[in-house]
Amino acid sequence: MNTRRVFLQKITASAFALPFMPDFNFENVNLSSDAPYDGPVLRVAIMGLGSYGSRVAEAMLTSTMAKLTGVISGTPSKIKEWQTKYNIPEKNCYNYENFDDIKNNKDIDAVYVITPNALHHDQVIRVAKAGKHVICEKPMAINATEGQEMVDACKKANVKLLVGYRMHFEPKTLEIVRMRKAGELGKILFFQGLCGFKIGDPTQWRLNKALAGGGAMMDIGIYAINGSRYMIGEEPIWVTAEETKTDPIKFKEGVDETIMFQLGFPSGAVASCLSTYNMNNLDRFFLNGEKGFAEMQPSTGYGPIKARTNIGELTHPHVTHQTVQMDEMAAIILQGKQPMVPVDGEEGVRDLKIIDAIFAAAKTGKKVELK
Repeated sequence: MNTRRVFLQKITASAFALPFMPDFNFENVNLSSDAPYDGPVLRVAIMGLGSYGSRVAEAMLTSTMAKLTGVISGTPSKIKEWQTKYNIPEKNCYNYENFDDIKNNKDIDAVYVITPNALHHDQVIRVAKAGKHVICEKPMAINATEGQEMVDACKKANVKLLVGYRMHFEPKTLEIVRMRKAGELGKILFFQGLCGFKIGDPTQWRLNKALAGGGAMMDIGIYAINGSRYMIGEEPIWVTAEETKTDPIKFKEGVDETIMFQLGFPSGAVASCLSTYNMNNLDRFFLNGEKGFAEMQPSTGYGPIKARTNIGELTHPHVTHQTVQMDEMAAIILQGKQPMVPVDGEEGVRDLKIIDAIFAAAKTGKKVELK
């Protein structure tokens, strides 16, 4: 391990820990005395070498507990490029036809599936059958039925299935969850989640229902759904939704452009959310309780996240989300660590059930009850 990587690991680990230390004083920090991590490392193959796969790979360069050791892609030129860039041996490179052979590869413990949504189901099940743990990018599948089949397959194979909910490890997000759990915000009354951007290339897979399973809701609206659940701390019992479409050529049948949706929770708390592919400057969470509030803007972007509460601004230092995510997921897989907010397959299915209900409510115009 080279000196630069050791130094970066020290900085990352220390920066992430600082906000959680009581009576912290920067004068007491001595990074030079921090011993480098010398425990087990999760060896990961990335499936799908697109832009987000590249972001995860770059983030893992400074991970302490996770290391990129393999690739799976249908594009030979990308495999060659990654081999050179990340020093990946030929024997750890696979395509979509032969990746079942990873079952015989001791250099790979887990596969991170970062492919179009509709491919997740079959690919995750194949990885599980090969005896490897799976990290699957969100949404985990295109509907709850497929998601549950993935969960069941991983349980049958005795491997872990985690979902790429990077915000579940983001320090400011976790501080607000902590405050809510501690009762510092009082009884929670209301959540607002605004998630959207103006999408570009009309030919991309995210606007292809067969590959994406929908439109903005599957890509960006899921943040508001998931956020409402971990911010309020309950599971919704009903949804209503209304869809707006201004460009039926770009957003074809089954590809949602804009959906406004509402969620009701057992305590009486409500959520009002917006998911869109046709408006910029939408990345905001707001949580309101009887004793206080929390506001995040940006709330789910790659960072830095900005947040404040009724007692002031949150100042936790920014660490690359995917670096923290991969270290924390490695700890879950290797050490059985329990995260503050779940990232398992069951968590993914809960979001998919809500997405299914939102689509049904938008189509019928009726309130849909959730079980």
